[in-house]
Amino acid sequence: IHVQAGVGLALLDSDPEQARTALTTIKGASKEALDEVRQVLANLRTPGDAPTAPAPGLDRLPELVEQAAAAGLTVTVESEGDPAAVPPGAGLAAFRIVQEALTNVVRHSGSRTALVHIAHGSGRVRLRIDDAGPATGDDAGGSGNGLVGMRERAAALGGTIEAGPRPDGGFRVRAELPYTAPDHDRRQDPPEPAEETP
Repeated sequence: IHVQAGVGLALLDSDPEQARTALTTIKGASKEALDEVRQVLANLRTPGDAPTAPAPGLDRLPELVEQAAAAGLTVTVESEGDPAAVPPGAGLAAFRIVQEALTNVVRHSGSRTALVHIAHGSGRVRLRIDDAGPATGDDAGGSGNGLVGMRERAAALGGTIEAGPRPDGGFRVRAELPYTAPDHDRRQDPPEPAEETP
């Protein structure tokens, strides 16, 4: 919401249609955030009640790509395995981690491209989000609350996250999130994402 508000303000006079797109994105994202907060509060007040709407998951990745495009970022997505096997908890965490990583690219990188690689299967989902850099600003790479939030989401599922500069420039976020469902096949690891530069 913060990034899209900045885009909207910057383009309000020079490109009203792009500003309108940013405002539309803000409206949708804020409604979704409020709905999630309401669901959490409702579950706290009345344990056992099911949420009234599904939480976002990796099936909504195209929306993140569109939002990034509205902020001037071109995102390439590569996917391996069966995304339908990802349970809702891991799907929500993965969605939010990708969302935050792309927001960090928009805010802290000179790159206007990013690569999102997702490998599903064998009881876990692996994420890799790369940008080519260069980093901009004192807090380049997202050293604030966004990175903390990503770590907390991964830790809540017993997963791991690594974020930092790449040896060849740019920034990389890697996450591995185990599935919470006990009946998933855990015998074979999903393929390790290839070391590519976007």
